[in-house]
Amino acid sequence: MSAKLTILGAGSALPTRYNFPSAQILELRNKQYMIDCGEGAQIRMRQMGLKNTRLNHIFISHLHGDHCFGLMGLISSFALLNRTAELQVHGPLGITKLFEQQMNFFCDGIPFKASFQEFDTSQHKLIYADRSVEVYSIPLKHRVPCSGFLFKEKPKDRHLIRDMIDFYQIPISQRNLIKKGADFISEEGKTIPNHLLTTDPDETISYAYCSDTAYSEEIVPIISKVDLLYHEATFANAEVLRAQKTMHSTAEQAATIARLAEVKQLVIGHLSARYNNQNVVLKEAQAVFKNTILAEDGKVIEF
Repeated sequence: MSAKLTILGAGSALPTRYNFPSAQILELRNKQYMIDCGEGAQIRMRQMGLKNTRLNHIFISHLHGDHCFGLMGLISSFALLNRTAELQVHGPLGITKLFEQQMNFFCDGIPFKASFQEFDTSQHKLIYADRSVEVYSIPLKHRVPCSGFLFKEKPKDRHLIRDMIDFYQIPISQRNLIKKGADFISEEGKTIPNHLLTTDPDETISYAYCSDTAYSEEIVPIISKVDLLYHEATFANAEVLRAQKTMHSTAEQAATIARLAEVKQLVIGHLSARYNNQNVVLKEAQAVFKNTILAEDGKVIEF
């Protein structure tokens, strides 16, 4: 089973004709998780024909407008579509107060519950879990409290060896336990080790989102060996001093993080509107970490 990342917005603070501000949707085990919700996110969803019936959780990295200006519009549209399922928005401390007045003014009486779940961006900890996935915060270095997100698929069940299950006449009631690693004890009291009855489970999938942030090697152990890393690359190397001042990263720095963390693939985004030719930024990243691709609005990445 693979995961799918849909880029709704790959730009930075200033929208362009080609890139809306930050927003994306991760699909994993038939569920959708939105990460950031910049202005125009719902427009891109409409343009791409994305349905929202499986979208119940939105993760906001920080309270800069290009990462959350689209949130109120999206919630309002959900109400117009007669949504009834609860929507949970996970964000930094203070997000509830920021949106409380707007919700009361624009979304009073909506037909579904919209709740805000706050977390401390300075800590790396589990902030959400369901039957399919665990989501961890990743402390980032930016001008305001900011967090990345690590999505880790939960371990899958082991695969039953049909011939062995039939040979030992294992009842259906015991098979789920065996899938989860249990041995089987026959009626005669004989223990059949699990490794004789099953094969290894499929590998789990992991995804890390790191935007916005200055260069920080502190995140490397957290994102080590993830299948896909999205890391901001606002500037080319010629603007490294500006990157330091604004607490953003260059493409070369993003690629260095990917190389140190030994990730499988890197996606760079949050590119400054100054780059009409974004391949300049891409080439700088690829010179350090070859398996780098460019985030583009409308791009779908399966991994």
